[in-house]
Amino acid sequence: MPSNEQRREAAKRKLERQLANRAERARKRRIFGVVGTVVGVVLVVGLIYWLANRSDDPTVDPAASTAPSEPPADQVATPANIPTELAAVPKRPTALPAKATCAYPVEEGKPASKPAQAPPTENVSAEGTVGATIAMGSGDVKITLDRALAPCTVNSFVSLAKQGYFNDTTCHRLTTEGIQVLQCGDPSATGSGGPGYSFDDEVFPEIKYGRGILAMANAGKNPQTNKGTNGSQFFIVYGNAELPPNYTVFGSVEAESLKKIDEIAKAGTVSKGAPGDGSPKNPVTIKSVTVA
Repeated sequence: MPSNEQRREAAKRKLERQLANRAERARKRRIFGVVGTVVGVVLVVGLIYWLANRSDDPTVDPAASTAPSEPPADQVATPANIPTELAAVPKRPTALPAKATCAYPVEEGKPASKPAQAPPTENVSAEGTVGATIAMGSGDVKITLDRALAPCTVNSFVSLAKQGYFNDTTCHRLTTEGIQVLQCGDPSATGSGGPGYSFDDEVFPEIKYGRGILAMANAGKNPQTNKGTNGSQFFIVYGNAELPPNYTVFGSVEAESLKKIDEIAKAGTVSKGAPGDGSPKNPVTIKSVTVA
């Protein structure tokens, strides 16, 4: 029979073994916990990287890929219907003075996408119209610029055209649903490029948009200055366009020329983000813009 001393020693050794086993189990749990955390972090980082590198921007350059492939048929959106009736060009309820003073401040942090000089700012005519031709790959698109509607906008557009700013640029955006417009005038073809300067809106509540209207694209009001963000990007309305009167109308497109825009629209847009809003399936290039 074991003595009391022997029983105490046996109990002590048993306790030491239990403590050692408990410590080993705790160590393994910590190791498994660390491994699980690392795996989780790797999965999260991978997911973030994948999301960050998705190309959902509706203004991605259609020529950005060095080896473009035919987009899936269900990704190409075409207009269900294009109205044929021209919209009436808006008229100001009150005529502007014959001469306007314009401002084209430099946009801080937004260098010009292509070298350009701001136009003159004093004694800008607010009377009459100017004819111009946009030479596209699909043919000439004839437009009429209306100084009485938007003298500062016409002044800028004519200046940029004479500087060759629009030459060899891509119309980066085509919409076929909701609104039906072709957007051009950004040499970077990203939807964020401009001439390095901006100018204010020339709008009024009575403005309506529809087939044949030529208007300026913008990014809303500049939060720092509360001024307009017009630059060089413009859009041609070839069909429906239920828009608020926040976009400067500065001219119109000839009826016959709109048929060329219709063909571009019928070829479809490669949707990126919203359905029916993306880059034209068939790239649209402006060769030049000449002013009469």
